[in-house]
Parts: sequence; C-alpha cells; structure tokens
Amino acid sequence: MTGTAYTVAAGVEIVTSLLLIARVALGPSVTDRLVALNAMSAQSALAIVLFAAAAARPVYLDVGLWFASFSYLGAVVWSRFLDRELL
Repeated sequence: MTGTAYTVAAGVEIVTSLLLIARVALGPSVTDRLVALNAMSAQSALAIVLFAAAAARPVYLDVGLWFASFSYLGAVVWSRFLDRELL
C-alpha cells in the first residue's frame, strides 16, 4: 500500500470513531456506551498504527500498542464495575 492509502484508511478509522461518539453520548444503557467506547478506542489505535505506516515512523507503533492495551484494560475495569453494580 502507498502512503496515501494508509492515510485514507486512517481517515476512515477516525470518521468511524466520530460516529461512535454519538453512541457513547446517546446510548440507551451503560453497556451500550461501554461497547461503543471500547470500539472507538480500538478504531483510534488502528488509526495510530496506520498513521505510523503512512509516515514511516515506527515509534508511533509503540504509541498505538500502548493505547490499545490501556484501552483494553480500561474496558475490563469498567466491566467489573458493571458486574458488581457499582454504577
């Protein structure tokens, strides 16, 4: 893939994340909001990785990996709160 293809793919991921913001804001339940937030963080991490490939800067791959791992841990913590009915 060329650099422009990576950039377009990263732009699509960002637009998808922006659409998920509506689900986070208007979700009928807390669970829907949590799933949308987790999907949005996954889309954002993928956009960071695609940008790293487009810019040919491997240091951004570390940023994307850290972002994805911390967003996963955040989803686990929120799920535990929901499971124990603390929210």
